[in-house]
Amino acid sequence: MRGGNLWQLGQSITRRLAQADKKAITRRSFASEAELKKTALYDFHVAHGGKMVPFAGWGMPIQYKDSIMDSTLNCRENGGLFDVSHMCGLSLKGKDCIPFLEKLVVADVAGLTPLTGSLTVFTNEKGGAIDDSVITKVTDDHIYLVVNAGCRDKDLAHIEEHMKAFKAKGGDVSWHIHDERSLLALQGPLAAPVLQHLTKEDLSKIYFGEFRMLDINGAHCFLTRTGYVAYMLSLVDVLTWFLTNELYALSTRLLAEAVTFGARLSSHDLENNGSIEYTGEDGFEISVPSENALDLAKAILEKSEGKVRLTGLGARDSLRLEAGLCLYGNDMEQHITPVEAGLTWAIGKRRRAEGGFLGAEVILKQIETGPSIRRVGFFSSGPPARSHSEIQDEKGTTLGEVTSGGFSPCLKKNIAMGYVKSGSHKAGTKVKIVVRGKLYDGNVTKMPFVPTKYYKPS
Repeated sequence: MRGGNLWQLGQSITRRLAQADKKAITRRSFASEAELKKTALYDFHVAHGGKMVPFAGWGMPIQYKDSIMDSTLNCRENGGLFDVSHMCGLSLKGKDCIPFLEKLVVADVAGLTPLTGSLTVFTNEKGGAIDDSVITKVTDDHIYLVVNAGCRDKDLAHIEEHMKAFKAKGGDVSWHIHDERSLLALQGPLAAPVLQHLTKEDLSKIYFGEFRMLDINGAHCFLTRTGYVAYMLSLVDVLTWFLTNELYALSTRLLAEAVTFGARLSSHDLENNGSIEYTGEDGFEISVPSENALDLAKAILEKSEGKVRLTGLGARDSLRLEAGLCLYGNDMEQHITPVEAGLTWAIGKRRRAEGGFLGAEVILKQIETGPSIRRVGFFSSGPPARSHSEIQDEKGTTLGEVTSGGFSPCLKKNIAMGYVKSGSHKAGTKVKIVVRGKLYDGNVTKMPFVPTKYYKPS
């Protein structure tokens, strides 16, 4: 299905969703409301036309009245407001919190300037990625981090296990899980101008990756200037929701084409969850007391005069893919190292010299000699490629496989990411991608597909 037809299909689905009987939707929901956790904004989403889906045990909006295509474009042109309150924010405190965390992640946490942060990766003993996370060094004895909803139990158990051993040896570290807070993400060109109306802090002096504790709309908030939005997506829930909401006439194949415009609906996707997602835009993550979350969301939308819109999971994934950034569970998993995933930049210079983190021996050797596989981007013809679509060279030799793929609303063409053998990773390399048993042309390209707009000092 070509891009134009895919667009039309997405618009058709949006119209049919808008016409669906809400009572029928409620009757057919395969997970009752009592089984799903709700964020502080759940009723707000429903009141604004949010189409709610089961999502890491939460009821979350996949989209609103706008199509996924329109929401994606509006975030790039104006702004999007995302509810990511299902995420787990936590603080590590104590004089030894930094050396403790550095045993688990690849970042040079000690080298961070206070009130700055970075993307990092939790690794296992073999160098594989347990999860990715955004960490912030608030002070030398306080680290704030956000872990992914789909990996929450696994991550917290991992941290707790190592914390017990660390404390048994006399280490001073403790933690607090911020379940009392909600997390909103405001992304796009209007993010800063709109938010500036709600705080006395000069946002022009807060750059990408920096952190502040400040009052916003009368509430004490943790603010991080980022270009990413954290989330976990269980695509089996999304597909099941579509199948139970007045869409029986559409075949499973067409649904697979439509959801997030052709992105990643293979059997692999239906069994796995993602995590940190990115838009590539300037923006903010705002941790706000849950009792203040609704007022803050209303204020942001009001101050934008309708230009910033509530934005759901579908558009977030399109934005993430256009930015060429990893989705945990697809583009990065426990058998993939940060080096193979193209995240060598996240491994601090001191950490490369000293090691000391789980899997360091494997990872440092890959930095020295090069990995056997590498994550790359593609433009492709034909139907959008999906996870596990085979990648071949022009002679038919298997090079690797696609991990994320879909139709780019901004570029109006198919884009994808995947892993290929080293040597076939250079931009301009011609490949063949197998989709439904047929070969289609592809070209390796540099990422991001859509330029990022992070706010950095000039």
